[in-house]
Amino acid sequence: MIARLFAVIAMLACAATAAAQTPKQSLLREIYRELVEIDTSDASGDTTRAAAAMAARLRAGGIPAADIQVIVPPGGAKKGNLVARLRGSGAKKPLLLLAHIDTVNAKREDWQRDPFKLIEENGYFYARGSADDKAMAAALVAIMIQLKQQNYRGNRDLILALTTDEEIIPSPFSGIEYLIRNHRDLIDAELALNEGGGGLLDRNGKPLYHGIQAGEKVFQTYRLEVTNAGGHSARPSKDNAIYHLAAGLTRLAQHDFPFKLLPVTRGYFERAADFETGQLAADMKAILREPPDPAALARLSERPMFNALMRTTCVATMLDAGHATNALPQRARAVVNCRVLPGESVSDVQKTLTRVLADDNISITPDGVAVLSPPPPLTPEIMRAVTAITSEMWPGVPVIPTLSAGATDGRFLANIGIPTYGITGQFKDADGDGVHGLNERIRVNSFDEGYRFLIRLIITLSAVN
Repeated sequence: MIARLFAVIAMLACAATAAAQTPKQSLLREIYRELVEIDTSDASGDTTRAAAAMAARLRAGGIPAADIQVIVPPGGAKKGNLVARLRGSGAKKPLLLLAHIDTVNAKREDWQRDPFKLIEENGYFYARGSADDKAMAAALVAIMIQLKQQNYRGNRDLILALTTDEEIIPSPFSGIEYLIRNHRDLIDAELALNEGGGGLLDRNGKPLYHGIQAGEKVFQTYRLEVTNAGGHSARPSKDNAIYHLAAGLTRLAQHDFPFKLLPVTRGYFERAADFETGQLAADMKAILREPPDPAALARLSERPMFNALMRTTCVATMLDAGHATNALPQRARAVVNCRVLPGESVSDVQKTLTRVLADDNISITPDGVAVLSPPPPLTPEIMRAVTAITSEMWPGVPVIPTLSAGATDGRFLANIGIPTYGITGQFKDADGDGVHGLNERIRVNSFDEGYRFLIRLIITLSAVN
């Protein structure tokens, strides 16, 4: 039975990926180009237009119009979302395929290339959203179409949700929050696949590991403010709003939250130590001991990627102070963004900020309410599927559980009982492919491999057995 199941999966996956292996005019590339070249940034874009374009693609691909909806929240004409369904037998609850179609802003004058034109160059695709998150969004649209055209009917419905304002925290038009509040029935599922995770390449382009994101840190921003009567700059006082704020932020910069390993991050360092070498591998093993080696912990803490996995972090991200060049400041403000380890108290983090800033003149106000994000269980079903496909596509490459230091739409699903896994099949360079920065990119080969991985994973998780 198992052998026959995998034979069916392989046949369907090969048939469905044929289009991805043809020249540049393939369906997958066409969808990707169209989606990337629709500006969906908050500053100048329109996700409703992108959602409508993908809806048209799905209808043309044979999915009934009744199973496709473009959902636009009141007051957000350019903040549309897409929900579509490929119907299965209904023997099991649906599988939700999630991607966001909004992007962070991009200024043409800062980029080497037009950020809203898909450019293929030296083995990479360049554009805003080329990696985050339109590569996955395009793959999921193409997979829905390919499976429909192959007359695939699994044991569960496949639900595609393309959301807006994932990049804006908080947002009155958050697509996933709007869908949960107003259209829960359309997206209710047993589990969800989302962005996050993915693979890491070494400097030579060799895959190091394939990550499956099993949780993310809790996002919480605080607004700091110092007010003062001010006065003439010719008669300065030590009681200066800017000085109070700057001194407090300096103390924050020197503070480290306590070291803590969760099951997912312990698993990450255990497995990462097997493919790293030298001092780095030794340090990873050393922090797993009880107690952890202080010198190893100090060295790993100097690396932002590892430091973010081992502790809660709070960092100043914005400053605003003063009102005139010749006046003492009446107000100084800062924004501090915290990423809290799952399971830690957000209110305790604010108490720690108060203690570390150590100045009653600095007010601390939470910006919005933190959304807690319980990590999903790494069940045998999900781990067997991801590990088996990874082994076939990238022999010898380990699957490693990861914790995201960032924030995704998955945190909202986790809170309504839909376990959400970040898994893409896309491998990134060590610098993160310029995501959220200048000249964002993804390797062409990684883009194609991501499609082939995802379609096999989706079939495996929904195949009749």
